[in-house]
Amino acid sequence: QTSLAHVIAASSRRSGRVRFVTLSATNASTADVREAIRQAQNDLRLAQRRTILFIDEIHRFNKSQQDTFLPHVESGVITLMGATTENPSFQVNAALLSRCRVVVLRKLSPEHLRHILLPRVYSRVCVVRPVAVMVEEKALDTISLLVDGDARAALNGLQMAVGDAAGGPLPTVTEAHVKEGLQRSHLLYDRAGDYGGGGDDDDCDKGWRRGLHAILSVPSPPYKAPQPLLPSSQPLGLADPLALPQAVAAYQSCHFIGMPECEVILAQCATYLARAPKSVEVYAAYNRAKTSVRCHRGPLPSVPLHLRNAPTGLMRNLGYGRGYKYNPAFDAPVEQEYLPEELRGTDFFK
Repeated sequence: QTSLAHVIAASSRRSGRVRFVTLSATNASTADVREAIRQAQNDLRLAQRRTILFIDEIHRFNKSQQDTFLPHVESGVITLMGATTENPSFQVNAALLSRCRVVVLRKLSPEHLRHILLPRVYSRVCVVRPVAVMVEEKALDTISLLVDGDARAALNGLQMAVGDAAGGPLPTVTEAHVKEGLQRSHLLYDRAGDYGGGGDDDDCDKGWRRGLHAILSVPSPPYKAPQPLLPSSQPLGLADPLALPQAVAAYQSCHFIGMPECEVILAQCATYLARAPKSVEVYAAYNRAKTSVRCHRGPLPSVPLHLRNAPTGLMRNLGYGRGYKYNPAFDAPVEQEYLPEELRGTDFFK
C-alpha cells in the first residue's frame, strides 16, 4: 500500500497541481493531523492547490482521531488516502468509510514477482555493493513461489541469497541459497516431552514410566500432566471419543489436588489411553491438509468468498457470504464447495 502511495505522490509532484502529505499513524498525533489540514486549507484558499493526505497504518488511529478527518473530507479540503493491513470494516469509522472507496490489494502472482525481480538482478541494486552475479532461473522461480505474493519478501530474499552466494569471481545464486535466505517461520514444539499412551501395553509403557519419573522429580506436576492430552487425540482419535475428556479431567484434577494424590489419577489416565482402541484417521487427514498447504506452489489459496463471514456492508459489497447455503435450512444434503479452487477435489481422508 505504501509503495502505491509513493507512486501517486510522485505523479502529484510532477503535475504541480496537488500537494501530497504523508503521515504515519504509528507516530503522528492529532496535532500533526490538524497542522496538515491547516496547511491544506491555506493551499486551497491561496493557491487553489488541493492536498492528498496519506495516512499509513490508519487503523492505529482511534475513533476520535479518525473523526478529525470527517468534516475536511466532506468539504473537499483534503483527499484522504489510508493504508491498513486490517479489515477497514472494523478498524475505520463507519462514517469515514462510507465517504471513501475501498481498494483491496491482492497477492502478486509468481509471474508478477518475476517481473519485479528480473530488473533487480540485471541492475544489481539488490546487493550492498555492485558485483557481477548470476542467478539461476530455478532460484527466481523458487523465490516467486515461496514468498506468498509478497514483493518485499521476494526482494529481501533475493538480497539475502546474493549475500549467501558472495565469493569467487562470478557468484551464482542457486535454489539452495534462496531456501537458506527464505527460511520459513515455524513454531517450535517440545517433541522431547513424555509420550507413551499411544501404545497398547499398559504394563510396560516406557513413555509413561518416563513421564511418571519426570512428574515425581518436579514440584509442579500440572506442567507434565498435559502430556496425556496428546495420545488421547492423536493415535486414538475418533476410535474412542471419550479419551480426550478423560485426559482433560486428569489434567484438571492435578491442578485441584496436587502431588502426591494426583499420581493415581495420572496412572489411571495412562492406563485408559493404553487400553483404548486406536485410530489415526483424523491425525493423518490433518497432516495431509497441512502438507497440501505447505507444498502449494504460488500464493496460498484464499477462503472462498461465499464461506466468508460478512458482518458489515462493505464486506457484503465485496461479495463475502454471497451464495452461501446454510445447511440446517435444507432438508436434503447441501452441495456447495468448501475448499479453495486450487484444492478442489482433494480427499484428505483417503
